[in-house]
Amino acid sequence: MQARANPADPCSQNTASAAAGVAPGDGLGLSRRLVNRLRLKHWVLLGVLGEASTLRHAAARIHMTQPGATKMLADIEHAFGFALFERHARGLRVTALGREVLAYARQAQAALERFLEDLETKRHGGHGHLVFGAIMGAAPDLVARAVADIKRERPLLNVRILGETSDQICGLLERHEIELAVGRLPGPLEHNKFDFAALSDEPLCAVVRRRHALLRRRQPLGWPELVRWPWVLQLISSPARVLLEEEFARARVGAPQNMIECTSIFATLQLVQSSDAIAMLPESVVRDHVRARLLQVLPIEIGRDLRAFGLLTRKNETLSEFATLFVDHLRRYAGDCAQR
Repeated sequence: MQARANPADPCSQNTASAAAGVAPGDGLGLSRRLVNRLRLKHWVLLGVLGEASTLRHAAARIHMTQPGATKMLADIEHAFGFALFERHARGLRVTALGREVLAYARQAQAALERFLEDLETKRHGGHGHLVFGAIMGAAPDLVARAVADIKRERPLLNVRILGETSDQICGLLERHEIELAVGRLPGPLEHNKFDFAALSDEPLCAVVRRRHALLRRRQPLGWPELVRWPWVLQLISSPARVLLEEEFARARVGAPQNMIECTSIFATLQLVQSSDAIAMLPESVVRDHVRARLLQVLPIEIGRDLRAFGLLTRKNETLSEFATLFVDHLRRYAGDCAQR
């Protein structure tokens, strides 16, 4: 019976390399081999292999035949001097070193796409682009004002805002699909990947539609009653949802049985306005809806606000000119909010 290669073992890596027809690399000529042998198409295939389930799917995405992709992958592994994948009857399994290469390929592909998009914008008379992520609680105040300022200064700057929750935007940031983000570190280990600088706190409130039955109650509201109503909640991975679950635990009640999980702020607002559902949302998000009397805030105290949101950037990376200008505007508005 053939022994299975251990991706974490360098000796096993050499064994896997030999099995794939790849000569173990001496490390000294790796850079030269990659420059001489790998072309843009090779890196594109690697970037797609990190997302596709099979080599056949990866080949189809870049309009290649499977035999052509198979040969190209063999050429790539020969250039690196070690196997990126273990070969199995049911397909390929990425090795530990292969995972590093695929992650770099995805980052390089994202950087290339941003560069080409920026070049094309400038070729047609534009002035570059700024792509960032933002959580919904930061959008109505700090982000909107900072974007308005930078567009006044650079009217032809192409601005794109992606994501709505911290876990979404951190994923985009890690994949190099955005340059920076306004949000929170969603997990305890994310500080190893990103730098964080606090900007502002985010008060939360529970809201319902106008004329909701709960608004007619004269007795104080409590969590035991609220969990009996329908809820629209963020995903369990979001910091706001974690905070709400802590409130339920503190009140010794279970989570609502009747719930909809939703990552879209627009859909959440529509669902609350058109049903008896309750939602816990940032005060900045619901402010205009409350003023327009489309929603009303329930008189219940939420134990503590979410920890401050702030700037998220990849470690050891310098921001572009436009991103730096945008950050300056964000910090100025954050300072204004702190002084109120």
